[in-house]
Amino acid sequence: MNMRYHTAVIDDLDIFYREAGDPAAPTLVLLHGFPTSSVAYQELMRELSDEFHVIAPDYPGFGHSSAPAAEEWDYTFDRLTDVVDRLLDTLGVTKYAIYVHDYGAPVGFRLALRHPERITGIVTQNGNAYEEGLTPFWEPFKKAWADPSEANTTALLGYYTKEATRWQYTHGVRDTSLVNPDKAALDQAVLDRPGSHAIQLALFLDYATNPPQYPAWQEYLRTYQPPVLAVWGRHDEIFGPDGALAFARDVKDAHIQLLDAGHFALETRGAQIAGLVRDFLRRLPD
Repeated sequence: MNMRYHTAVIDDLDIFYREAGDPAAPTLVLLHGFPTSSVAYQELMRELSDEFHVIAPDYPGFGHSSAPAAEEWDYTFDRLTDVVDRLLDTLGVTKYAIYVHDYGAPVGFRLALRHPERITGIVTQNGNAYEEGLTPFWEPFKKAWADPSEANTTALLGYYTKEATRWQYTHGVRDTSLVNPDKAALDQAVLDRPGSHAIQLALFLDYATNPPQYPAWQEYLRTYQPPVLAVWGRHDEIFGPDGALAFARDVKDAHIQLLDAGHFALETRGAQIAGLVRDFLRRLPD
């Protein structure tokens, strides 16, 4: 089905979102990570839209959504969740599965805690909810969380470079010729906009609020037992495969697939992931 491109006004911000499929079909909400946007899901959405209703928003500061200056808007994961929550309310979407990757996990699990009755299932693709998933990659961040001095925060600016963005797409990938460079180039163009570094640094620092919430997310999983598909690039140096395996501890029927891929597993294993997600969504209760 054709992709539709929309903008909704949420809390005085223009929030862009992609949508495809029949709104009467079961809905999957796709929540993107850093440093990308809903464009990360373009191909997957097209693949699934013959059978499912798929929606992918851009958070404030990302993609085509409004990006107020960091001193004018509170860039936190709570606020990102507020915007997505209100967007779904505006669209009348009250029952949905979520697909979470990277930053999508803290947004998605916050939604699940707010509205457990709305969540029909969770696909986590390198979307972490366990301490076991945090690799040594996070050490400079932990240092900045503990002491957000100028020296420690300046050290994080290296993650906004062209080389760092390209690394996110290519590390852990056996054949990098499979990685289309267009998405990394688009992500970098957004990162290079005036004011973007301050926006992203605010979120880097606010990420400190996520690991302390892991126990609450895990309690939600144990209590509600939502169907879970963990489809994970096993070579991800940001969120390691132990983060995928940990879901089986709390969800008795969690389906876990470790793929020969890196952080952006969709870029090299898109067809495989689409098949797994389609099968998973078909099995969800009405």
